[in-house]
Amino acid sequence: MKAELTVREYARLTTDPVPASLDCAQVSSSAFDYLCKLSESFSKGGAALVHIEGRRELRLDNFVGVVETPCGLRLEILPKHFEGGDCVRMSRRLLRRMIAEALDLPRRDVREASLELFDEPLSEWVMAQFLRELDQLLKRGVRFEYTRVEEEQRFLRGQLDMIRQLRQPPGRKHLFQIRHDLFLADRPENRLLKLALERVCTATRQPDNWRLANELRTLFAEVPASTAVSADFRQWRHDRLMAHYRPVRPWCELILNQQMPLSVAGPWRGISLLFPMEKLFERFVAASLDRQVSPGATLQQQAARHSLCRHNNGWMFELRPDLLLRAGSGLWVLDAKWKRIDATDESGKYGLSQADFYQLFAYGQKYLGGEGDLVLIYPRRGAFSEPLPVFSFTEELRLWVLPFDLEARVLIGADRAQLPLRPADAREPIASSGGLVQKLADVYTRHG
Repeated sequence: MKAELTVREYARLTTDPVPASLDCAQVSSSAFDYLCKLSESFSKGGAALVHIEGRRELRLDNFVGVVETPCGLRLEILPKHFEGGDCVRMSRRLLRRMIAEALDLPRRDVREASLELFDEPLSEWVMAQFLRELDQLLKRGVRFEYTRVEEEQRFLRGQLDMIRQLRQPPGRKHLFQIRHDLFLADRPENRLLKLALERVCTATRQPDNWRLANELRTLFAEVPASTAVSADFRQWRHDRLMAHYRPVRPWCELILNQQMPLSVAGPWRGISLLFPMEKLFERFVAASLDRQVSPGATLQQQAARHSLCRHNNGWMFELRPDLLLRAGSGLWVLDAKWKRIDATDESGKYGLSQADFYQLFAYGQKYLGGEGDLVLIYPRRGAFSEPLPVFSFTEELRLWVLPFDLEARVLIGADRAQLPLRPADAREPIASSGGLVQKLADVYTRHG
């Protein structure tokens, strides 16, 4: 039996009967066991999907997205950000916007109407975008290519393979060893699309998606599904004749779990999309600020110019800030953290982490030479809507803690740190500057 369950980050899941809410919910014993086993595979890579707090209770970590279990449960995990109103709808809209901008998805796929009006779980939204792009591709035409076929027939066709023919035993002299070319749709791009389409057909629960998926499936009836996903993606061509295939590829990659942290062991493979929220927030901030940089300034992501110390003629402990903002001779180091800050709790240090301050202090010494401005960026919320008073490591080295407005996509208080940013235009389309596979790899491989 299929079921759907929506919770938020750090929610408690238990097999005992509890009142259902976004922060606590009941799951079946089979789903509980599956999540525990899945968390073990995550832990090997240095991440944690859940924290087991008892034989019948576990707590989710900061992954967001969708997980499907073999027993039919679709678990939707939303960001823990909104505190009032329709939290589910607003969180879904926020998550889609962050994924679309952070991963450079095609422009027409992130219109406000698409993000706000489609009030379905994340996986259904991804499948809907894939089906729409595939439908557009089919209207423009599927690409065929010539495939060399070598076979044995009773008739001549194409070229006669003289070497193989001369080696025929006497009893098979009446058969011809031939080779010829067939103009087929059996090429890597189409095989990947066929595999993704089959997964959508079996996974979708939205009537419109199911209807369109099965209509398109009949048009791909003669194309075999891919059996080597990674190899076929490496052979995906990007020349001029394949330009109309570009919009559908990102969605195909998402559905086929390319570079995803989730790779379900065993024969079960549901459409599961999990994103580490901290890395997704970093990507979203970087993509938003990149559109607001003043003329003449440059924004560099994941710079790795310095290490913490030197040992045996080599460097150890690489220092990699999220963002380096440069304008002329000025340089600023920015780091984004997905954490709820309370500006009213001065006695509790506002919820700030001492480890984060140590990290920024090291950045300041290595990248700024002990003089300049450092910026810690946290999501804006009701209890943290204005910048905190400046933190001074020394008279020359200052640390600013600024809120980032996820709705307006602007950094509040940027002028206090004299950051070279201009006001953001929320209606500006999102530019696509790179392939999705590399960006997903950057998001996931550094988690932990």
